[in-house]
Amino acid sequence: MNMTTIAVQKVNELAGQQRLNDYALRISVVGGGCSGFTYDLDFSRAEQLGDMIQDFHGLRVYVDPMSYCYLEGTNIDYVESFKFSGFQFENPNAKSTCGCGSSFNA
Repeated sequence: MNMTTIAVQKVNELAGQQRLNDYALRISVVGGGCSGFTYDLDFSRAEQLGDMIQDFHGLRVYVDPMSYCYLEGTNIDYVESFKFSGFQFENPNAKSTCGCGSSFNA
């Protein structure tokens, strides 16, 4: 799994807006969406038992073991355009994605 510098900067910007200190980003894969699974991003202060812990450009990231299986090899970027603004997941494990790009099937 990898996060671009731009994605890390956006996470830090969002944390600053919420006045969060000593936080990490938790990335999860959860059931739902039109294709079966969706990505979930949230701030977390503590790791949970079994979490995979990674550091991207100074940002600590927690991923639970089940989610990590789906996220291995994924590149996470932040994109701003006229049609879409948000975190974009390029997941080599996704067999298909929905039309809006927010869910996938593995």
